[in-house]
Amino acid sequence: MAKLRYALYTGCTARESTPELLKSTMAIADALDIELVLLDEASCCGASHLQDFDDNLSLVLNARNICYAENLGLDMVTICNTCQLNTGMTKHRLDGNNELKENINKQLSEVELEYKGSSQVKHFLYALIEDYGLDNIKAKVKKPLSEFNIAPFYGCHNIRPTEIQSSSNSGENPYVPTSLDDLIEACGGVSVDYEEKNKCCGFHVDLQAPTTANRLSGAALLGARDNNADWMVTPCPLCHLNLDVKQPHLSAEMGRDVTLPVLHLPQMVGLALGISAEELGLNHHVAKVDFV
Repeated sequence: MAKLRYALYTGCTARESTPELLKSTMAIADALDIELVLLDEASCCGASHLQDFDDNLSLVLNARNICYAENLGLDMVTICNTCQLNTGMTKHRLDGNNELKENINKQLSEVELEYKGSSQVKHFLYALIEDYGLDNIKAKVKKPLSEFNIAPFYGCHNIRPTEIQSSSNSGENPYVPTSLDDLIEACGGVSVDYEEKNKCCGFHVDLQAPTTANRLSGAALLGARDNNADWMVTPCPLCHLNLDVKQPHLSAEMGRDVTLPVLHLPQMVGLALGISAEELGLNHHVAKVDFV
């Protein structure tokens, strides 16, 4: 197959709070012979909070980020669900409204950029499945994850709202998603079905309603544990922060032990490809990853 090349929009979290995500993403890209060009000039997507405060600024910043991919002649991949939503939402709005696009481009001209709409934007999960292919991933597996029951946690922003995300995720059903399950099985693992796998982790209400956020995260971990999961995997670093970092507090909140290793998507793929725990940054987790 032809070598795949993408512009990688890392967002903030993969460079700061979860550096193991960027490290493991680059490791599996190298193992799969996928070229990822880092967009070092790119800024924060707004994290679904700037959008509430200044819609215009959000559009300008996200259009600017896409421009950097367009200037490289590459499609953009994201490794954060919320980055995917905000970048994809900007593209959706600008591509469907010429007047808005012209207004944003007028502002972008101040930094000598122009949004054209020529680059597609998709999460790395879907690039792996749709562009690289599950069969090709299976062919690269060196250490099948067959001894593990793995709970997929989709989060919200890769699969909702459908009107924005369907063009970049092959129309994944937000009520019955299958992409992450399929990738688990391609890596040789056993996918665990549980009610909370496509629910919200609560990240975006942590400050306003911490009890609600904690109960959402705690319920997801307990749902996975109660269905015999050995560990959990998520494509979103914000979900990972809630599900991994807060486990001691969540156990107290839920009145039960919620302890469960939570891996980033590329870490799971990396294990199946035979990449070492050190190269995948598994030592960075709060909930100890002690099965490798």
